Amino acid sequence: MRLPSNALRLSCSRRAMASNKRSARQRQRAVFEAQLGDMSDVFSREERRQERFEQRKEAALRHKACESKNRYATRLEAEDAIAACAAYGRVGLTCYRCAHCKGWHLTSHARA
Repeated sequence: MRLPSNALRLSCSRRAMASNKRSARQRQRAVFEAQLGDMSDVFSREERRQERFEQRKEAALRHKACESKNRYATRLEAEDAIAACAAYGRVGLTCYRCAHCKGWHLTSHARA
């Protein structure tokens, strides 16, 4: 026996709806809470997650701003490197003091 299409749709939608009975809601809530796991340390876990994120962000910033570049111990060494670059046609370089390593790096960006 085949059900009409709208009767089939109606029977499917009834199965998908949640029960309004108190015992059914309690069972659903128990299943939900079991899936969550232990929530007693949720704030400390979030703080640890944020700390790890900040550490990774700082490490990435340090790598981009400092560790991936040539470091010069003094301003004079950096200016000598600029002169050597200028001899090969690379002009417009300046040097700046790095806040991370306290060394000197070269840049082609003008200082603001």
